Amino acid sequence: MNPTTRFGARAQAYAAFRPSYPAGAIDAALDGLGDPKTLTIGDVGAGTGISARLFAERGVTVIAIEPNARMREAAEQHSRVSWRDGTAEQTNLPSGSVDAVVACQAFHWFVPNEALEEFRRIARRRAAVLQYERDERDPFTKAYGDVVRAYANDETELLRQRALAAFVAFPNARVTRSEHLSRQTLDREGLIGRASSASYLPSSGPDASRLHNDLSVVFDRYQREGRVELVMATVVLVADW
Repeated sequence: MNPTTRFGARAQAYAAFRPSYPAGAIDAALDGLGDPKTLTIGDVGAGTGISARLFAERGVTVIAIEPNARMREAAEQHSRVSWRDGTAEQTNLPSGSVDAVVACQAFHWFVPNEALEEFRRIARRRAAVLQYERDERDPFTKAYGDVVRAYANDETELLRQRALAAFVAFPNARVTRSEHLSRQTLDREGLIGRASSASYLPSSGPDASRLHNDLSVVFDRYQREGRVELVMATVVLVADW
C-alpha cells in the first residue's frame, strides 16, 4: 500500500486516538537550538498535526509537510503551523529554509537515503526523529501488543526498527539518542479507536470484529475504574551538523 495514501480512511481515528509526545521528547528535539520563538522547523510526514502543534506551542514556527489531503484536513489548526503538500523525499521547500527538520512517527514510511538527503538540503542545523513504541515491561501494554501482533497484516513494526537504524547512520552528522516514557489513558472506546488508527490492523469485516472483541477482553482484564494505560517509550534521535 502506498504510504502517502494508506491513512486516508483512518484520518479521523488518527486525530482522535493517537497519543501525544512527552514533553521531554520535544525538549530533546529542540535542545541547543536556542530560543524556540526564533526557530522555523519543518515537520515532515506531519499527519494530523499532533507533533506540529506541540512544537508550535513552544513558540516554534512550523511548516507541516503531509502528502495525504485527508490527514491535512483532519488537523486541528494552529496559528504557528502552516500546511504544505509534499513528501519526505520531495518537500518542495527551498534549500536551507528551516533550522531543523523533524519526523514524528513517520520516518519508517520514507525512502531513507532520499529522505536524509532532502533533510540535509532543507535544514540548516539539525534533523530529528521521534518514534514511540510500546513499553511491554508493563503487563497491560504487553497484552495489548500480543493482540496487535496477532492481527497485524504487514511488517510495519519491523519497518519502524529498520528506520531507526537507517537514521542512526545519517551521513556526516553527529547522532545522539534519548528515550522518554509516557502513558496514554484510554477507555474502552479509546482503546479500540487507538487500534483503528493503525494502518496495519483490520478496520472492517470479520477480522476487525474479532480484533475489537479481543481488545475488549484485554480491557476488561486490566481496567481500573473504566480506564487502562498504555505505556509508551518515545525514542528521539537527533542528527546535528
